Amino acid sequence: MKFLIINGPNINMLGIREPDIYGKEDYAALLRLCTETCESIGVEAELFQSNHEGAIVDIIQDSYGKIDGIVINPAAYTHTSIAILDALKAVAIPAVEVHISDVSQREAFRQLSYAGMACIKTFMGLGLEGYRQAILYLKEYVEK
Repeated sequence: MKFLIINGPNINMLGIREPDIYGKEDYAALLRLCTETCESIGVEAELFQSNHEGAIVDIIQDSYGKIDGIVINPAAYTHTSIAILDALKAVAIPAVEVHISDVSQREAFRQLSYAGMACIKTFMGLGLEGYRQAILYLKEYVEK
């Protein structure tokens, strides 16, 4: 089983960018958490981060027929990208959305998640732990 873990814009700046919102752990810590969680449950992880919407669309499309599940934090593209939504719908791979902060308690413009419309579940406001929970949930979902 193989999962694609996608992170959108500015996630590579974890630990630097607004640590009061996103925490003090850096992007390397996130990568370790995802890799170790996947390894512990026998899932191969492909990790991807881009600040470019088209690159995210491309990797989603390229995953068709190769990936069993997607964990995605579209970051700012959550609220703006119909292209990412359409790519997720096109490949029809089970996907789980993750947000480090609780976007439901933030600015009004963060209340709409286009990507979430194509996802089976969303984890938010749990910090990096949300990724672990998303991976575990996705494995259980895919196995059913």
